[in-house]
Amino acid sequence: MTPLSSLENHNEFIHRHIGPDEAEIASMLATVGSASLDELVKDTLPATILGGSPVALPDAVTEEAALAELRRIANKNVIARSFIGMGYSETITPKVILRNVMENPGWYTAYTPYQAEISQGRLQALLNFQQVVLDLTGLELANASLLDEATAAAEAMAMARRVSKSKSNRFFVDRDALPQTIDVMKTRAQAFGWELIYGTAAEAKDHEVFGALFQYPNVNGEIAELEGAIAAIKAMGGLTALATDPMALVVLKSPAALGADVAFGSLQRFGIPMGFGGPHAAYFATKDEYKRSVPGRIIGVSVDSAGNPALRMALQTREQHIRREKANSNICTSQALLANMAGFYAVYHGPVGLKRIADRIHRLTAIFAEGLKRVGVSVQTRHFFDTVVIDLGAKTHAAYEAALAAGYNLRHVSSSQLGVSFGETASRDDVKALWTALVGDAAKALDVDLLDQDRVTRLAPELLRQDAILSHPVFNAHHTETEMLRFLKKLQNKDLALDHSMISLGSCTMKLNATAEMIPVTWPEFGSIHPFAPSTQTRGYLELIEGLSEQLKAITGFDEICMQPNSGAQGEYAGLLAIRRYHEARGEGHRNICLIPQSAHGTNPATAQMMSMQVVVVACDENGNVNVADLKAKAEQHSKNLSCLMITYPSTHGVFEEAIREICDVIHSHGGQVYMDGANLNALVALVKPAEIGADVSHMNLHKTFCIPHGGGGPGMGPIGLKAHLAPYMANHVVAPVDGPHRGQSAVSAAPFGSASILVISWMYIRMMGGNGLKKATQTALLNANYMAKLLSADYPVLYTGKNGRVAHECIIDLRPLKAETGVTEVDIAKRLMDYGFHAPTMSFPVPGTFMIEPTESESKAELDRFIEAMHSIRAEISKVGAGVWPADNNPLRHAPHTQFAVIGQWERPYSREEAAYPLTWVRDNKFWPSVGRIDDAYGDRNVVCSCPSIEAYS
Repeated sequence: MTPLSSLENHNEFIHRHIGPDEAEIASMLATVGSASLDELVKDTLPATILGGSPVALPDAVTEEAALAELRRIANKNVIARSFIGMGYSETITPKVILRNVMENPGWYTAYTPYQAEISQGRLQALLNFQQVVLDLTGLELANASLLDEATAAAEAMAMARRVSKSKSNRFFVDRDALPQTIDVMKTRAQAFGWELIYGTAAEAKDHEVFGALFQYPNVNGEIAELEGAIAAIKAMGGLTALATDPMALVVLKSPAALGADVAFGSLQRFGIPMGFGGPHAAYFATKDEYKRSVPGRIIGVSVDSAGNPALRMALQTREQHIRREKANSNICTSQALLANMAGFYAVYHGPVGLKRIADRIHRLTAIFAEGLKRVGVSVQTRHFFDTVVIDLGAKTHAAYEAALAAGYNLRHVSSSQLGVSFGETASRDDVKALWTALVGDAAKALDVDLLDQDRVTRLAPELLRQDAILSHPVFNAHHTETEMLRFLKKLQNKDLALDHSMISLGSCTMKLNATAEMIPVTWPEFGSIHPFAPSTQTRGYLELIEGLSEQLKAITGFDEICMQPNSGAQGEYAGLLAIRRYHEARGEGHRNICLIPQSAHGTNPATAQMMSMQVVVVACDENGNVNVADLKAKAEQHSKNLSCLMITYPSTHGVFEEAIREICDVIHSHGGQVYMDGANLNALVALVKPAEIGADVSHMNLHKTFCIPHGGGGPGMGPIGLKAHLAPYMANHVVAPVDGPHRGQSAVSAAPFGSASILVISWMYIRMMGGNGLKKATQTALLNANYMAKLLSADYPVLYTGKNGRVAHECIIDLRPLKAETGVTEVDIAKRLMDYGFHAPTMSFPVPGTFMIEPTESESKAELDRFIEAMHSIRAEISKVGAGVWPADNNPLRHAPHTQFAVIGQWERPYSREEAAYPLTWVRDNKFWPSVGRIDDAYGDRNVVCSCPSIEAYS
């Protein structure tokens, strides 16, 4: 009889997450020539790194048990009404967007739209986002989002230095900017050696600077006169940037009208929950003349092979890989899912709806302020949109506590002042409740309706915008739920995501994002918490973060975890920042040499230059490994100035370097530190701990290894693990400092814990898998990759292998011989895969003319076999081109992908319509039709259009 412990099936989720079952695993092991998963690991990984300490994690639990445990943690958070402001506001996510975008795997499991032909839906959504930003700011060019408002400020400052004609080394910062923004700017400026000058807007003209940042409206709600200050900075050759509130810009004069060169901010209040700090979509807009200096991604309009409008990422599509340390920024992703949501919020409400929301927010704020004024309270803010500072003198603390007791969080400005900020959810009842809390019985004399009759406002006519916004048809056609629902479905149908088929992008780890992991993200106990709420209200979040930190310590072996970085690139930045601070604290600030292997991810050199480090490239050998002799020579050459080595392990070439321990020892012997890029951590979890093989600091891509979805290009989280000696130098936060040895250090992100609300995903994954499940997942990832490499190698040579001919969790297949022989390119093969229903693997990285394939542990043998069969079929097609059966310029590869319109239209091609659309029989069962033909990238770069095209363009 089966024992009860087996019937309870605590390991159920492990089998839900891992694709192949036991019989399939046995079959695949036989194919690759291993007797067991343990034997495969021993055959693949260097013996010198195996045998470390075990991963001390609790046993796996079921989905329901994990959700119940997390619910108990969530219930420790207190949902209070948030009137704190400071860049975060209560908002309402329209339910049609919540259910059909934020909670929809068709949107959140897609990848960054590098393969544009099967990404037209989210590209359209991102273009809508850019159009919203262009309309609100009045500027000419917008990107497709940045990580957060504070990071966008740092990027604006860096862009100012790139384009400014000023010789100054100083940058002016509005002293009334958001304090977290100033904190992040301080971190960036220190790394570059720039001096920050603080003052009021009126004082900016008194300083010779290469640029200036002003907050509009400022942290205290004041709408300062900025046109004079902006003109003065520009007259001296500096660049001006405005940190702006998008909801305020619905009614206020645009940054462009004020003369600003750059405008940025956060679109959180466009329907995105506060989430204890994120994730949110920051925006960044500037003038067209600066388009080649803009950080992040830009969506542009091009044409496809039929001459129809088609969208793509423009200009800096793969900037870090091409320009490396000369890149504008290390940001290689964005907050695409949140940008899509914000854009859809604008589509759903339209210009009239947004104006109604903005006017309501201001009216309530004005009525609130006027009421207090009439009972003798000093309102410090003169011209405001949604925020006021009030002076209550000796009664301030008591008033704050009374508001707290009534369920309202306000901002402590000083011992005598409180800040009150209104958001979309505010109502007349809130105004009355706050009056009562702040002035007691005096509130009885106040009446909202009577004050409303006076049409009170604090927005003088000269402050208001006169131009129309959101006039494009897309913002004026989807205001009923029926129309919005169909619009969202129409766009979703154009995109290929994990809900359709495997996405085998190497170095991207497109694994399962389980529904049970995603469900808690939208619990109000996590979504409705302000990042600067009192700690007595955030005990659940703090327990969650501490719990996840302990899980990650157990997995990686590091002594401390910094949870602040909100992307992998941000994790790199935070890691090198800790190394730089460590050297400086030891009186060795001159150490500025960063060794980086040729195979490194492009963000590595880009990040190093952001720390003012000099990049020295280390050669790789013919097997794809770091050339140890070259490493030793360069470490010796730069010994006195060696800061660190940035190394990815296993390497981006898809192999486990046998000499990794020796490599780390070489760096340490010369006084350097080892930064281990965590992009490939999915090949190590529960087998090897980075900290035990020589790493001093490493980032962990929670959006790869630990199941946070990629969201079509963000969000992500990149916390870093650090050895004890680096812990005092990791990022902290000026507004909500975290206790620890790093107290007093400045920040890298706007919120103390980055995009905190999505940490629940990784917590759930680790809790449901347990240590044994994580080990099985890593072993299966290695098996799936070796299985694919083995079966593909007959047609496509595997470029690099490690010991015993094994690959790590990914492999690189070499397409260059085929190109030389037949003229068929890696692009042709990538586009042809779309006709088979697959997203192409990573193309031409890290080696041009190759595919890097990473199947992950979540894909079944059946799905792997379908992909393998598709690749073999494509190889047969290539042979027909090589043999002259199909002309080199007229064949299914060169014309791929094939749209429905192409297949049903006039057909004068040497291959059949069926060969074009259904190259294998099983493609019929679940056919994915690309909505556009092959896109002309060159046309798009020659004709940069980054706003919504007119409806006529599609006719």
